[in-house]
Amino acid sequence: MKSIDDHILEKINNTEKGTIFFSEDFLDFGSAKSVGKALERLFNRGQISRVARGMYASLEKHELFGEIQPTTEEIATAIAKRDKARILPTGALALNVLGLSTQVPLNAVYLTDGSARTIKVGKRTIKFKKTAPKNLSVIGPISSLVIQALKNIGKDNVTEKEIGIVLKHLKKEDPVRLEHDINLAPEWIRVIMRKALNKRNYE
Repeated sequence: MKSIDDHILEKINNTEKGTIFFSEDFLDFGSAKSVGKALERLFNRGQISRVARGMYASLEKHELFGEIQPTTEEIATAIAKRDKARILPTGALALNVLGLSTQVPLNAVYLTDGSARTIKVGKRTIKFKKTAPKNLSVIGPISSLVIQALKNIGKDNVTEKEIGIVLKHLKKEDPVRLEHDINLAPEWIRVIMRKALNKRNYE
């Protein structure tokens, strides 16, 4: 007869390496208390890794660098999926994703319509800031990042080079989504984003 440890380990090992699990994902196998103890035993035996408090995974191992930790985005997305919440990267994180900054922020901030919280992941911090649903009404994965990145740079600080990078990204955005999101941006950002639509019309 399989133990609760066996059931948990089997479930984790039957998924792709790096898949993030939460303690509540294993409540079919026992009570919250018994699941918690089983996860602790598996972690102490080195059979699974603890990504953050209450979050576990079986991680790929690099021969030089050791365990390959999930990215900030992967962790934030997993939490949002569990909470059935929407999230949107802001500030330095949006700049980094778009290549407008080479600095990987240790403190990643996401807007969310879920619960506000701060999660420690090693030396990193992921902060979820509660915001009005209106601020999460954007529907384009690229245009939403662009709006947040440009807000972070500021109207008087954005350079032609940065605008060029932004427009290059926006060319890959679905035009319907782009048009929708332009209407949700501040006017000075709309002017920049409209250039991406105009370029499409002349190509």
